[in-house]
Amino acid sequence: MQPSSRLGTYALLLVMPLFFVSNLIIGRAVTYSVEPSTLAFWRWSLASLMLLPFAWRGLIDHFADFRALWRELLWLGVLGIVICGAGVYLSLRYTTASNAALIYSSSAISIVLLEAYFYREKLSAARLLGTLIGFAGVAVIILHGEVSRLLTWQFSVGDIGIAICAFAWAIYSVILKRKELKTLPTLPLFAAITLAGSLTLAPFMLYELFALNAFPHGKDQWTAILALALFPSVIAFGFYQILVKRAGPSLTGMSLYLLPAYGAALAVTTLGEKLYAYHAIGLALVLGGITLATEPFKKRAV
Repeated sequence: MQPSSRLGTYALLLVMPLFFVSNLIIGRAVTYSVEPSTLAFWRWSLASLMLLPFAWRGLIDHFADFRALWRELLWLGVLGIVICGAGVYLSLRYTTASNAALIYSSSAISIVLLEAYFYREKLSAARLLGTLIGFAGVAVIILHGEVSRLLTWQFSVGDIGIAICAFAWAIYSVILKRKELKTLPTLPLFAAITLAGSLTLAPFMLYELFALNAFPHGKDQWTAILALALFPSVIAFGFYQILVKRAGPSLTGMSLYLLPAYGAALAVTTLGEKLYAYHAIGLALVLGGITLATEPFKKRAV
């Protein structure tokens, strides 16, 4: 890869998490006013509509490929759109955006381990140590800095929910590396995933609509949905798809370690959340993990 292209990749790795973390900030702000599946459905339905003008030709040209890979697309839709969409919004009702941002970074650990297992990639000592240190930082956040919570099994339901979503994201990232998917053009593939996810979300949205009368209303709710469709969906996922193919899922996942810093800053400035000593300790461990875990990026052509 040419130096200019390498520089562009580094820039995307730095910017992408900022767009992703906006999902947690906006989602936390409206999680009690819009039901989780409804919020996720309209977010991704609008995102699909935004993508179609640019992706429809590729969808038609590669229709046979997409039809042959319908199982993979369904799994990607469930993992990346349903679980990491509605699941995240439901979890945000029971935890803070800053906690969610810190915990979600644990997906990078799972990506490294899953990639090493399924694709038989060598796991260097520095990479392993970095992921372990990063995981330790996430553990500090989940435990609120109190080891007694581990002994008494006192965990926040929201924190555990975000951890499950983070693991689902790791599986999503590793599936994307499959040879059959990597050969498909990025934008049509992303559009196909959003369509699959939206269709899978539809039954849950309809339940909330008829059982809870949950159709979004008012300018604030629709503004939030539109912002979710654009910033953490079309822009963030688009960057992510590009980086997974260009830098690989492990290295791309490592950039999600920047979520804690971005998330904490935005949560404090926009939501008025408070940070505590355990947040600082957890963040220090996570950032220390970045330093070690991203070391292999220097050795791999980007």
